[in-house]
Amino acid sequence: MRLLYFDSSRRLTSADFSQKPIPPYAILSHTWGDDEFLFEDLVNGTSKSKAGYEKIMFCGEQAARDSLQYFWVNTCCIDKWKILKLSHAINSMFRWYKNAAKCYAFLLDVSTPATDVQLHQDTWEASF
Repeated sequence: MRLLYFDSSRRLTSADFSQKPIPPYAILSHTWGDDEFLFEDLVNGTSKSKAGYEKIMFCGEQAARDSLQYFWVNTCCIDKWKILKLSHAINSMFRWYKNAAKCYAFLLDVSTPATDVQLHQDTWEASF
């Protein structure tokens, strides 16, 4: 499992936990748009002007507010060009969501600020 974090320079970085214990992390649930920030953008340090980069930053900043160093977003944590890794990632996603310390939803078509939305935690826990 690859997780994102901000390094000491506040630069978006990833770490591979395939052979290590997985630390507590947040996960972002979102729909894909036309201008997503992808794994290759993360690796190459490019395309921070893409609209999808905002979602990545939202997740990392919210994770930090929730005292979590690491976070996972499918668009830039999965290398879709490596078929075996892609297949493993798709088959593992339910477990990754289930094991996340926090799960955030980025709903592009909802204009209400998150601070005004009251969701009951037990509703989400019952889903798993």
